[in-house]
Amino acid sequence: MPSTRRLTQHDIAKLAGVSQATVSLVLNGADPALARIPPATRERVQNIIRETGYVPDPIARRMAKGSNRILAVFTYEPAFPSAHSDFFLPFLFGIEEEAQARGYDLLMLTGAGQGAQRKIFAEESRLRIADGCIVLGKTFDAAELARLVAGDYPFVAIGRREAAGGPVPFVGGDYATATGALVQQARELGHRRLAYLGHTGPAESMADRWQGFSAALGADLHLALHLPDVPAGDDELLDVLLASGATVAFCVELADAVRLERATHARGMRLPADLSVIAMGSHIRTEGSGTRFASFAIPREEMARQATAMLVRMVEGPAQKAAQQLLLPCEPIRGETLGPAKSHPEKPVERADAGETTSKAPGAIHSPEQ
Repeated sequence: MPSTRRLTQHDIAKLAGVSQATVSLVLNGADPALARIPPATRERVQNIIRETGYVPDPIARRMAKGSNRILAVFTYEPAFPSAHSDFFLPFLFGIEEEAQARGYDLLMLTGAGQGAQRKIFAEESRLRIADGCIVLGKTFDAAELARLVAGDYPFVAIGRREAAGGPVPFVGGDYATATGALVQQARELGHRRLAYLGHTGPAESMADRWQGFSAALGADLHLALHLPDVPAGDDELLDVLLASGATVAFCVELADAVRLERATHARGMRLPADLSVIAMGSHIRTEGSGTRFASFAIPREEMARQATAMLVRMVEGPAQKAAQQLLLPCEPIRGETLGPAKSHPEKPVERADAGETTSKAPGAIHSPEQ
């Protein structure tokens, strides 16, 4: 046989004296029609394959089966810069592990635009190279999500997503239940005045934390302070918090928990003896702090594995096209920063009216009346 070109099934068939269809059946192996081929013929074809070193063209085989066995991964924020590594890397590990176990390759899509302007549907979209796509990011483009839902292209979101013209297939963490459990821990330790530092939306992950927090307050717990936008200075943040009389601060962002730790230590205060601090969700990056904050573990890798498995089921089974939605439990982390409540003397603050507390910090600061 010529050595300057790739061997084909036609070449193998000619050498074995059989049809190309027979060679294809022998190569595929599992086809029921293979049983109709005499054993001697099968052995002859297999011997020719071994002797020639023939290797099937993987792309041709995939095209014949209507599948590339490639899964795309799209992130709305850059996945690899260090600023985002604590968020994305566990997801990427889980996706890779599950894809490899199921015999799929991965294609990282960068889309069009820069930073927050990244888009799935670029002018020359390469989405269809892959059989389906896993989409993740702290926030999604609502229009693109609706377009994905309206189309026939298989995709799964990592993280809970609200309906976008129809249900969105996703695997997320149950942040509402986990946050409610943290509130209950604070209740059992005698905390009655709570502070909430961070936004309540628009991202679903923020909304879920707020929903779990507010639902768990009940009649016995008091929201002493809500800071959607925290003050820029560490000392100012601590002053506002102590003035509210709150004995425990629930922080949406780990950075704010670290700031409170730094500010209290600078004043000779200790966590949790003088103030309890909770970070709502585990973080890999501790931003220079070695403290293990009271929190809950986000099962990032398992979310990614489950999302990949869900996408493969959608790709391989037409019956799986209907949107599936799964929330995984987030286990509590007791940590070192949640202890028995301690009362703090209230410091005077400027009053705009009976229902609003103000400070020098930008952004709204809500009192319990709001």
